[in-house]
Amino acid sequence: MSPCYPTQSADELKTTFQSLGLVTKSDSMLPALRQASRAASVSDVTVLIDGETGTGKQVLARAIHKLDQKRGAFPFITAHCSTIGESLAESELFGHHKGAFTGAVADRPGLFLAAQSGTLFLDDVNDLPLCVQPKLLDVMQRGMLRPVGSDREIAVSVRVIAACNQPLPPLVSQGRFRSDLYHRLNVIRIGLPPLRERPDDLESLVLAFAWRYRHVYSPVLRVEAQLVEQLQSQAFGGNVRELENLVLRMLFEKNGGTSLSLADWFAQGREDSPGIPQDLVWEAAEKVWKTISERRLPYAKAIRQLEKQVIETALKAGGLTRRDVAKRLQMSERTLYHKMRAHHLGERSDAAD
Repeated sequence: MSPCYPTQSADELKTTFQSLGLVTKSDSMLPALRQASRAASVSDVTVLIDGETGTGKQVLARAIHKLDQKRGAFPFITAHCSTIGESLAESELFGHHKGAFTGAVADRPGLFLAAQSGTLFLDDVNDLPLCVQPKLLDVMQRGMLRPVGSDREIAVSVRVIAACNQPLPPLVSQGRFRSDLYHRLNVIRIGLPPLRERPDDLESLVLAFAWRYRHVYSPVLRVEAQLVEQLQSQAFGGNVRELENLVLRMLFEKNGGTSLSLADWFAQGREDSPGIPQDLVWEAAEKVWKTISERRLPYAKAIRQLEKQVIETALKAGGLTRRDVAKRLQMSERTLYHKMRAHHLGERSDAAD
């Protein structure tokens, strides 16, 4: 694979990254692709990828690694920081010697040494336990690590690419993330836009996912325009990952043919949601339709504005924290946070917990 350089044209950049699994035609992705191409050409610089859950941060990190002439032939190792328990975080990253603690029945090299000469991808680094952050910073600065239970340091040459699904500066100000580690990670920052800001990519992504599962379901060669319009009206809080699951449901419900249509969309979502009074749903739908029809509003914008108003109304409810609001809306606090950011709704000071 030839290296990707900043001098590439927009089309060349998209083609290069598409060959590495990042499907995009959208110009809104160009700033991220240009930053990624520059990062690939300077292989020892730390990269921080910022984006909502499901935007493709790991795919972009792997693409940077593959384009890195110095490290691309060596391992790409992922550390899922959100699943690393506080008690074993140091052992997971830096390894341990046999007998270092109860349950350490054998030597373990750890993820840093597993990525030796290559790239270590710290996914959801915002969830990294605070107790292990000082040692991570020390290893990144000195290129030396000491496994748990060892009295000997080991030299490591690893490029670190980190990804966060919520901005780190607020966590720094709250004391939940070390400021020195944040500055060490934030050398090259790449922001990945959410799927709702990439409407031009929807058709290509649907076809790519359908092709990925062609050995399980009938091949799909085309996405009908009405379905594309319907997809463009969706918020996609789970971004590309949510779209992939949606495509899988449509493929499962599909009855023949080589195209995906609006009928497949309705087929995958035809179950009524339990516990929702249908008279209330019909009353709300009738009012929304009347407003759209009389004022000649674009459907997608109207639905998006409706979601914004519902969330804003919930946030203004007296005596509720953001956690309470998320619980009432039956979504995670993280999803609520991203929806607030997407709709440019400022965080209330009493909604931090």
